[in-house]
Amino acid sequence: MTARHVFYTGRVQGVGFRYSTKRIASGFDVTGWVKNLPDGRVELFSQAFDADEVEAFLEDIQRSSLGSHIKEIEVQVAAADTSLRGFNIVRD
Repeated sequence: MTARHVFYTGRVQGVGFRYSTKRIASGFDVTGWVKNLPDGRVELFSQAFDADEVEAFLEDIQRSSLGSHIKEIEVQVAAADTSLRGFNIVRD
């Protein structure tokens, strides 16, 4: 299983970023979550059995209308979390 932990910086809160990300995730075989951070960034965790699926999902986020709001992306390789089901929005 391949997992990525991603931090998005820019005007990524208050623009429907989390909801759009969840909608985009529905087109991929990924599990994970997305949430707002107190410092104005958005944090995302995504995983899939196929590494290409995770990469394609993250690329679709950048190619969507959300891409215009993103100024910086930090991607980290992460350990998989087999307890996750679906792709969810984590609320504060």
